[in-house]
Amino acid sequence: MSCSTSSRWHWNAPISSPTQPRGSRWPALVGIAVSLGFLAWALRGVDAAGLLREIRGAHLAPLALAVGVATCAFPIRLVRWRLLLRADDGAALPVLLLWHAVAMGFMANNVFPLRAGELLRCYAAARLTGTRLAPALSSVAVERVFDALTVVGLLAIALFTTHLPPAITIAGTPVSVARLTFTGGLVSLAALVAASAVVAWPLAAEAVVRRVVPSDRIAGTLVRLIEGVRHGLATLRSPGRLAGVIAWSIVLWVVNAAAFWIAFAAFDLPVDFAGAVLLQGLLMFAIAVPSTPGFIGVFEAVIKAVLLLYGVSATRGTAYALVYHVTTFIPITLLGLWSLARADFTLADARRPLPS
Repeated sequence: MSCSTSSRWHWNAPISSPTQPRGSRWPALVGIAVSLGFLAWALRGVDAAGLLREIRGAHLAPLALAVGVATCAFPIRLVRWRLLLRADDGAALPVLLLWHAVAMGFMANNVFPLRAGELLRCYAAARLTGTRLAPALSSVAVERVFDALTVVGLLAIALFTTHLPPAITIAGTPVSVARLTFTGGLVSLAALVAASAVVAWPLAAEAVVRRVVPSDRIAGTLVRLIEGVRHGLATLRSPGRLAGVIAWSIVLWVVNAAAFWIAFAAFDLPVDFAGAVLLQGLLMFAIAVPSTPGFIGVFEAVIKAVLLLYGVSATRGTAYALVYHVTTFIPITLLGLWSLARADFTLADARRPLPS
């Protein structure tokens, strides 16, 4: 049901468009600068002719399978989101309408700056399903928490189990990889415990943030995030739904890591599955920094850096990163455009008032 025909909704002041965020353009400019810097590093030491040879020599069968597996992550996200976002009466929302919101949102992340797709996904869900905007926003905040908990947990396991060379050289100094991975694993476990505590005791976490963080602005931002998580978790009163969210979160990120791992075979890379999990975890942290739409540059630089740890040449690692990025970028972008054409929703709708 379109929100323009719903008389029971409470209307608030217009919210800024996800396609044209309010305020200064400096964040977008900073993102471009960051992406260019990462891209320059990713291409450093790469032989252009060798890069083309590596790309042309990629094995198509494992690459196609990897793209298919990576694309399966989006329907998995849909299943999990239906557990988090419900109608006011607790009923599950229509699958197809929520799929349109998911597809359009992740398509928008690929083409619009500042991760506008996350907000666009909430706008689309509110308009297409008749739900309110506030629960949609809270559900996405809770998604991010479960994503972080799952990825960090898997990262800790990967750091303790992956097979890396005994030492690497950083700025001319030999560094023990075993010590790095052990320290990284402990840090990941500590982060997992801290994040789990925030989820389990959100009110106590808010009090700690206000007391510890010196900046009122930063503290306010963190508290609003925790409040969004708390409101989102309030919808998971059913132990079965909570267990489902946890299970699908694990499935989602194992499948996503499997896509990286399968694609290793397309370039004959000597990296184990734990290496794919390690790559995924570091990549998730890296794309949190400001960058261009689609995380251009950041994506390639992180993958190149991780593969260098496994003895993969800069040229082959960059070829893998570029090909994987482009080929997995295409399906969800096309699916999002298809949903935009099929659903009763346009980008102009994102500039109109929404229910809270």
